[in-house]
Amino acid sequence: MLDAPRPFLDVTRSLTGRMWTDRLDMATTRMATAISQRSGISEILARIIAARGVTLDEADAYLDPTIRGLMPDPSTLTAMDALADRIAQAITDNESVALFGDYDVDGACSCALMARYLRHFGVEPQVHIPDRIFEGYGPNIGAMDKLIDAGATLIITLDCGTTSMAPIAHARSRGADVLVIDHHLADHALPEANALVNPNRPDDISGLGYLCAAGVTFMVLVAVNRALRLRGDTGLPDLLKLLDLVALATVCDVVPLTGLNRAFVVRGLEVARRGDNKGMAALALAARLSGPINPYHLGFLLGPRINAGGRIGNAALGVELLTTDDEHHSLAIAARLDELNTERQRIEVEAVEEAAAVAELEIGSGEGPPVLVLASANWHPGVAGLIASRLKDRFERPTFAIALGPDGAGTGSGRSMPGVDLGRAVIEAVELGLLAKGGGHAMAAGITIKQDQLGAFRSFLAQKLSVDVTAARAATALPIDAALTARGATLDLVQALERAGPYGAGNPGPLFAFPAHRARYAQIVGKGGHVSFTLTSEDGARLKAIAFRAANTALGDALLRDADPAWHFAGALSVDHYQGREQVQFRLTDMAKPK
Repeated sequence: MLDAPRPFLDVTRSLTGRMWTDRLDMATTRMATAISQRSGISEILARIIAARGVTLDEADAYLDPTIRGLMPDPSTLTAMDALADRIAQAITDNESVALFGDYDVDGACSCALMARYLRHFGVEPQVHIPDRIFEGYGPNIGAMDKLIDAGATLIITLDCGTTSMAPIAHARSRGADVLVIDHHLADHALPEANALVNPNRPDDISGLGYLCAAGVTFMVLVAVNRALRLRGDTGLPDLLKLLDLVALATVCDVVPLTGLNRAFVVRGLEVARRGDNKGMAALALAARLSGPINPYHLGFLLGPRINAGGRIGNAALGVELLTTDDEHHSLAIAARLDELNTERQRIEVEAVEEAAAVAELEIGSGEGPPVLVLASANWHPGVAGLIASRLKDRFERPTFAIALGPDGAGTGSGRSMPGVDLGRAVIEAVELGLLAKGGGHAMAAGITIKQDQLGAFRSFLAQKLSVDVTAARAATALPIDAALTARGATLDLVQALERAGPYGAGNPGPLFAFPAHRARYAQIVGKGGHVSFTLTSEDGARLKAIAFRAANTALGDALLRDADPAWHFAGALSVDHYQGREQVQFRLTDMAKPK
């Protein structure tokens, strides 16, 4: 019988309305003690990994993940051998190859991986990234014709293509071979590509559906290396040097940071910190990144800048940046992407404000719909996903944001919450004729919809996902890993915790409770309404702290009051690098009054 969740610090309702629970039940607590004793690690680190399902026998390998130890034989993926052999043939015959990618970070990294691999053998591929507004997601007949007219005999689609029946059939009819490397959820019917590798195709039993497209692409390259080796080729590239691209895509595509993905990011960060990829290094400079590259930098500083090209600028800039070896050119592209990101932020703020106002009216004073479906002719299609993400967080429910064109056709993005599979719902809606086009995965989806379909789509989602959304919203307890004091939050502790990372989707970052501490010197900082403060303990120890986007919220109001009561604080720890100096920073998640 499972233990009932135990309130942590006796917090049954926090300032944000949540119960704080102990992430570890009694059995997991005993496991943590055993791990600490056998592996010789701190009790806190042992608690962190035990709470994430690591057993006594797995602990040492978990703390030192390797690609070799976690990567299965690529041939376990359906159609992998046929696809790898066709790429090997193209390399051997020096064919004209074209790459067709997606306009997000995963698509850019997947294309960069394949382009860099092909260039090693002297094959210079054409690269086409579709314009988000004028072409939309995935292959289209016009673009396929353009690539074939330019001489391509082999077209490889990356991070797209699984649902592109007509464009792939058209390319095949013109004599080109087409290979698909993707990870998005598939319909029951697949396009007539020469080979299609996608761990989420219905007949794939590899169990690798959690990989992003760049992760799948890396496995393809492993298989191609093997195919070339069997053909007698010995001048093969060191694929481990490309793991920085896989790490960037894995973090930015918000796939689970477990298993092979976790090894990709751990080892990829080691490569990224060497600065071998000129484009990534230039982007780090443009983003004013401080300290060694970490998962936060990938997901919140580098990724958004690459995405900015696909959202409101030239969609090909990301691939161009990640494939150039010219330092001056990389600096110029990085500067342009930084400018586009600033413009994207301005557009996003305005659109989110409008969308939030519409959402509040739609929800009213009741529970509102289980899924928000919002549409406007005022929104730039490139920020639809960002609008959906912000509103999903604010209103705690899956959200679609749709940018309507002058003809009434809409391009939209959806963002979900754990336990609600948005991709499956979208695919079913396409099959029912409720959408013109759509696809995605559990946590994110993209759609093309006509304005007169909005009502039917809303009704379908409400009926399809209501139960799942209700269950997901009910699971709002805040799991706490351990209690600390400001004096105990040391650099040594934070650096030790990094051994259990990287943290993110599927591997939640540790949350710590600081009992009966006080907030001092609170003030609003930055353009995002952040509140900085100093967390102090009874013994006078101090800890630098920040509450992101907390202004005009219950948390921000409590921090900014003149009164100085003791509170229980919950949040995460990180290392702040400022002017060459390292110090621990506390990122506030919640507060509760001591009983």
